[in-house]
Amino acid sequence: MQLNNYVGFFRIILTLIGAMCLRIAPWPGEMAAFNPDWVLLVLVYWSLSLPDRVGIFHAWTFGLLTDALTGRLLGQYALAYSLVIYICLKLHKQLRQFPFLQQGLFVFFCLLLSQLLLFFIKNLQHPAQLHASFWLPVFTGTLAWPLVYGVLRFVGLSQRIK
Repeated sequence: MQLNNYVGFFRIILTLIGAMCLRIAPWPGEMAAFNPDWVLLVLVYWSLSLPDRVGIFHAWTFGLLTDALTGRLLGQYALAYSLVIYICLKLHKQLRQFPFLQQGLFVFFCLLLSQLLLFFIKNLQHPAQLHASFWLPVFTGTLAWPLVYGVLRFVGLSQRIK
């Protein structure tokens, strides 16, 4: 790998670390339910943009780190992120051709799949009920997608990450 490739990879990792900071950032009171899954959004962007650089290994690794940071059962975010990124990698050629609105719909389904997997795993541990707040990160994540896309596209283009 050339030095530029190492620098680009380091910047990708920095964006994922920044997403992890946003994931655990304290939100006031009831606003915490609105906090989207920033890590998954960033992983989805990079796996669609650079599928040869960001893949299932990164999803698994940052999923385990998210598990540790959020105090969840070790491996549940890793499983959810890996499955979603696998789907992104399988469909990335088609998704790149879609208009931005359809990509946003795909991101909605990615976030929904992740939330449903997390609920299923939580329900295996002990019976849980689905509350309205369960769906909020999916909707706020979908609404945050244009911001994530714009910021990461700017980072990728301005730094010539390949």
